[in-house]
Amino acid sequence: MSDKKMSDPEIVEDEITTSAATPTALALDGLLRIAADPALTEDLALSLLKRADLQPQILEQFAKNASVLKSRKVKIALAGHPRTPRHVSVPLARQFYAFDLMKLALAPAAPADVKVAVDDILIARLETVTIGERLTLARRASGRVAAALLLDGKKANSAVIETKIADDKTQSPQTRVMLAALDNRRLTEALLIGSVLGADASAALVHAVARHAKWSPRKEIRAALLRTEHLSLARALEFSSEIPAAALRELLDSSRLPSRIKEQLFREREKQ
Repeated sequence: MSDKKMSDPEIVEDEITTSAATPTALALDGLLRIAADPALTEDLALSLLKRADLQPQILEQFAKNASVLKSRKVKIALAGHPRTPRHVSVPLARQFYAFDLMKLALAPAAPADVKVAVDDILIARLETVTIGERLTLARRASGRVAAALLLDGKKANSAVIETKIADDKTQSPQTRVMLAALDNRRLTEALLIGSVLGADASAALVHAVARHAKWSPRKEIRAALLRTEHLSLARALEFSSEIPAAALRELLDSSRLPSRIKEQLFREREKQ
């Protein structure tokens, strides 16, 4: 087939249809030519990339077609295709904006290892995105990104968190980001515990989790909070009250709570 014929959208579309009906070596050869055609339109490229059965070599050929990769939509579709090789999808993802990375990480068809790599790219960029973008990511991004954004609490005022409701407009932008991340439906208990027990966990984060309607009643979360250095005495007394004495002693042995709070917890337990 000549380049002239390949540039005809109707003929290219017909070959795509034929290839879908006849998955033979001839069809593969035709699809490789289509993927390499510099005159391939965005619409036809996107139509072809909707096919989940494309062979990796066809997807690699797309990645070599500089003309079609001028399209942002095509690059996103190619990076998120379930059969695109990782050495193609991850370098493409590094070219994306923050919200495109978020969508790719959440795409159902994207391979799990690619999603992890995309999350890593986005997390590495968080310091460079605006507060408005961080707030949107905190609400909508993956659990791993939300967990990373919990560290915005390092810049939050823990005293304000203790006394103000979560949507109070007096909260700092960093506090709103942290609180939005806590409400992210993709944030898991394991990810939250990892953030709370991390070296960068702030007093503001600990106080916010300790007051959170969803997270604070959970036994594993309470145990994690009791191991931090920032939990208040009132919360520590509340959270430790239902823990058996032996388990509480073992937990406090590895806790970073101030000695005075630990001693008070032991005294209260002895009274029971």
